[in-house]
Amino acid sequence: MSLFYFVAFLSIFFSLMVIITKNPVHSVLYLVITFFTFTVHYILLNAQFLAVVNFIVYMGAIMVLFLFVLMLLNLNKETEPMKSVLVKVMGAVAGMCLLVTIAGSIRVIEVSNPLVLKSPDIGLVSNLGKVLFSEFLLPFEISSLLLLTAMVGAVLLAKKEQKSI
Repeated sequence: MSLFYFVAFLSIFFSLMVIITKNPVHSVLYLVITFFTFTVHYILLNAQFLAVVNFIVYMGAIMVLFLFVLMLLNLNKETEPMKSVLVKVMGAVAGMCLLVTIAGSIRVIEVSNPLVLKSPDIGLVSNLGKVLFSEFLLPFEISSLLLLTAMVGAVLLAKKEQKSI
């Protein structure tokens, strides 16, 4: 249980660093670390499939894309717009609403017994595969055909027409 609290502390710390850091590249890197701590939480909850999907999709694809976009934008102090007083006031109001929400949720927290699962193998990839390919085979195949059609359509839309001479 102490590992859970340590990873939860790291999640909160790095998520706060995402907000506090002024450099957008550092903020994205802290967000990658935050998503990594979420992956550790999924593993602790015995949800290996969600851990792998979170690791591959969020950390591997989306965050790297964000990082490349920020680096390509070439943000610096001269191009950054000045923030108006209205934006600062709205940020303060949103921060106060967040603090009120956190205080209200902490006030109603009750400590309960740990959850005991009926089946400890419920989050394993092998069980998900068995259910996916037995009970949900038709929807799985239909979604794969839809994704294949979307991929072919994207290739056809991106294809350049040859100019006739």
